[in-house]
Amino acid sequence: MKAMNAMKGWGHAMGVRFTLTTGARVEAEWTVGPEHLQPYGIVHGGVHCGVIESVCSIGAAIAATERGHTGGVVGLDNHTSFIRAVRAGVTLKAVATPITRGRTTQLWEAEIRDGEKLVATGRVRLLAVQPEQIA
Repeated sequence: MKAMNAMKGWGHAMGVRFTLTTGARVEAEWTVGPEHLQPYGIVHGGVHCGVIESVCSIGAAIAATERGHTGGVVGLDNHTSFIRAVRAGVTLKAVATPITRGRTTQLWEAEIRDGEKLVATGRVRLLAVQPEQIA
C-alpha cells in the first residue's frame, strides 16, 4: 500500500514513528534531535510542515484506498501554523483527523503537541488519484 511506503521515506529519515494509521486517524511521534533544528536551536518549520503533510497524507491515502482510488493521494495545499518553539530532547506527538473525505478531495487537519502544549497546527487538502493520473 502506498500509505505504508510513505512511512519509509522522509518520515523514516526524520525518525518519525507512526503509532496509529487508519483512514480516520493517524498518530505519530518523534524525539527532536539535531537533524530537526534550524540555526537558532529550535525545530525547523519545515519539519512541522513535513510531519503534518505526512500524517494527513497517510490517513487520506488509506481512506482513498478504501474507496477504490488505487493511485493514492497527492497534496494540493498545506497550511501550517507554528505556535511554540521546541528544542532538542523533547518528544512530540502529531495527530491527524479528517475534516471531510469527499469522493475525490479530502481535507485533513493535524496538531503537533509537546504533552499538553500545542506546538503547531495544519490543514492539508488532498486529491485522490488513479495510477494512470500519476506522472
